[in-house]
Amino acid sequence: MRSPAVKRATQVTILGQPYTVRSDSPPEQIARVADFVNEQLTAVAQAAPTADTRHITALTLLNIAGSYLELQAELGGADRRRLQDLIERIDRADAR
Repeated sequence: MRSPAVKRATQVTILGQPYTVRSDSPPEQIARVADFVNEQLTAVAQAAPTADTRHITALTLLNIAGSYLELQAELGGADRRRLQDLIERIDRADAR
């Protein structure tokens, strides 16, 4: 039986607000994620200077989710193309 991963507390700051994140990920990874989130939030805040924090957060979440879903679709398409290529190779090999 596998032992559960040890969760460590890592301090991060998002939009000037401190947070404690408990995770089994390395603190460096948590910091990279927090930096990315801050960059995305800052970009939205600069594009919508009159928006409050809730709206900035919601818009940022929509942007990140949209990018994630696009990337997921692209990668899924690449997998399908690779599978199709392999199937064609197998079919050609069987035809010999």
